[in-house]
Amino acid sequence: MIAKHPELAAEFVANDERAHWHDQALWFVRSKRDKMAHTLPEWEALRQTASDTKDYVLSHLDEMLTQFAANAEKLGVQVHWAKDAAEHNEIILSIIKKHDAKKIVKSKSMLTEECGLNPFLERHDLEVIDTDLGERIVQLRNEHPSHIVLPAIHIRKEEVGECFHEHLGTEKGSSDPTYLTEAARNHLREKFVQADIGITGVNFGIAETGGFVVCTNEGNADLGASLPPVHIACMGLEKMLPRAADLGVFLRLLARSATGQPITTYSSHFNGPRDENSELHLILVDNGRSELIGDADYRNSLKCIRCGACMNTCPVYRRSGGHSYKATVPGPIGSILNPARDAKKYASLPHACSLCASCTNVCPVKIDLHHQLYTWRNKLVLRNLLPATKRIPMHLASFFMQRPKLFSFLGYWGRWKLRITPRFVKYNRFLNAWGRQRELPPAPKHSFRAEYRAKRKAE
Repeated sequence: MIAKHPELAAEFVANDERAHWHDQALWFVRSKRDKMAHTLPEWEALRQTASDTKDYVLSHLDEMLTQFAANAEKLGVQVHWAKDAAEHNEIILSIIKKHDAKKIVKSKSMLTEECGLNPFLERHDLEVIDTDLGERIVQLRNEHPSHIVLPAIHIRKEEVGECFHEHLGTEKGSSDPTYLTEAARNHLREKFVQADIGITGVNFGIAETGGFVVCTNEGNADLGASLPPVHIACMGLEKMLPRAADLGVFLRLLARSATGQPITTYSSHFNGPRDENSELHLILVDNGRSELIGDADYRNSLKCIRCGACMNTCPVYRRSGGHSYKATVPGPIGSILNPARDAKKYASLPHACSLCASCTNVCPVKIDLHHQLYTWRNKLVLRNLLPATKRIPMHLASFFMQRPKLFSFLGYWGRWKLRITPRFVKYNRFLNAWGRQRELPPAPKHSFRAEYRAKRKAE
């Protein structure tokens, strides 16, 4: 049975306190983004430049990938091509077996999450340690990240304390962030030193040079790439930039949009293996991206630089939590990308949207997110994937709206019913599940049409 967003969201909002602080925490990050954007008079020019650059990349991607791979190989990088998640995982496994490796450290990478790399390697008796602090927390809790930048945003510090007490032996009941962070640092340092292979994602690949850039705030990608003798970098095809000169635009946009910082703490450039005794492998992954490029309705979604700004502003995501999307990439951008891979499985996601356009307004590369979500709703109808609970009410609404007198009578009846219905019925979890989550305004005595006519008469 396919879990639907409304059902999973209901589980999250059942904890009213959690739902509210989750909302407030993400809005705080969104507010920081706004302050940073306002410090740059050229902010909109940067967004437009980034959008135009990505347009060029998507229309010349074949040329750029060929150029990028050739230049990377000249630098000593071993380039691999993966058509899908299964091939990506098998390539990594073959590299691990070649080096008889057993312990792997991995920095944050939404691509490896998308490909299900961790459970795949664990099935082959390999230890995979996520080294981003938030990722490590959710890994210890046996959960998936709920946000692409803030993977543990749904977890309170008290819960982190309980988790670390159980797995890392910290003091019971301690929730001091400094103490818990130090415990995590000591734990992860040991894993870095013991690791045979380090795996990272890629934020930007530079076609002109063959190098790539990894952005982190904790430096864990640097340690994972520097201490083990083998570094494997996993990169989606769309992460290309034409020239090194383009990078500055995207670095200025990325950190400000993601966390409200002027720059990411670490922006690490990799241009070949670090020495003659090391190996650098780069895996270029398609996994459905080529098909998306060919779809004029959704190709713009591949401009995404994974900043998470659309999630931080989305009123639905902020109140329903990332796990309610049941997908690697949640939120507005995930509600476009996931149905493109499996429309039936993710048919509920395009409806997890108020079409307020806030996501489009904050997107640093100007993806028309709310337009694409609206288009998905139309396509789901054409594919017969709209559930009866939505289809039948819409047909009924159409029937009544085409009959003004009947519509007017129903409005009158509805206002009267709202006025006489006791509060305990309106908000009863058994009698009215919809109303339980919402505060209804007082029912007006007159319809808009009646008030409009009265006003015209008075004039």
